[in-house]
Amino acid sequence: MLHIGCHLSCARGYLAMGRQALSIGADTFQFFTRNPRGGSVKPFDRQDAQALAAFLREHRFAPILAHAPYTLNACAAEERIRAFAVRTLREDLERLSFLPGAMLNFHPGSHVGQGAKEGIRLIARMLDEVYTPQIQTPVLLETMAGKGSEVGRSFEELREIIQAAREGDRLGVCLDTCHVMDGGYDIAGRLEDVLAEFDRVLGLSRLRAIHLNDSKNPLGSHKDRHARIGEGYIGLEAFGRIINHPQLRNLPFYLETPNEIEGYEREIALLRGLYREES
Repeated sequence: MLHIGCHLSCARGYLAMGRQALSIGADTFQFFTRNPRGGSVKPFDRQDAQALAAFLREHRFAPILAHAPYTLNACAAEERIRAFAVRTLREDLERLSFLPGAMLNFHPGSHVGQGAKEGIRLIARMLDEVYTPQIQTPVLLETMAGKGSEVGRSFEELREIIQAAREGDRLGVCLDTCHVMDGGYDIAGRLEDVLAEFDRVLGLSRLRAIHLNDSKNPLGSHKDRHARIGEGYIGLEAFGRIINHPQLRNLPFYLETPNEIEGYEREIALLRGLYREES
C-alpha cells in the first residue's frame, strides 16, 4: 500500500489535520511544529493531540512527520540562535510525545562561514543536549540541496553528524527528492546508484521518510526550488520508479510541492495510480 500525504497547516488544530488528510485520500501528513519563518508557537492542546492520536489509529495512518521551523539553525555562529534551536527542539519533542508514532524532521543548519566541520560539531552538540535515551520520537536529518553554507549537502556530511552525536545510532534520515537532485545525486536517471551510495555511506535502514518533490532546476544546481510532480527535471516516470522501488515502496512519502489542498489531492491520486500493489 502506498503511504502518502502532504504538508498541512496546523492552524485549526491537530485533529483537523487528520480529517483533512483523510478527505483528500492521504494516509499520513506533515506539518510544521510552529511558525516556519519565525518560531512562535500557540499553546499546546493536549486533548486535541490525544484526539488526533486516536484518529490516526482508527484510520490506520502511517507515521506522521513534524517539521521543525526553518529558523532552527543548530550550527549558527551566534549563541542566541543556537540556544533557540535547543529550546525549540526540546519543546517540540515534548509535545510530540503525545503523538505516538510521529517523527520529527529538521534541516541540519547552515554553518555561515564557520566551515562544515565546525557546523557538524555544533549540530551534534545540539542533539546531545536535547535527544536523550528517554525520548521515543524518532529524529530525522533531512538531505539538503547544498545552497550557500548548508550542512547535510552530502550523505557523508549526514554520516559525520550521526557519528558525532551521542545518540547517533537512533537518528534517521528523511530523503528529499528535489534536494538530492539539486545536490548532485541523479535520482531521476540513476536511482539504483543513488540508493547504493546511500546504503554504502549511511545504510538504508536509516531511511525513515521521503519528501516527494520535483525540481525546478537541473541535476547539481544547488538551488532547492520545488516543482509539482512531473513538472520538473525529475519527471513523472522517475517518481513512478521511486514509489515502486522495493527498498522504498513501504516508506511514508510526503508531498511538499507548491500546491493548495486541491493540488495535493490531484497529486496523491496521480501517484496512487502509478503505484503497483504487490501480489
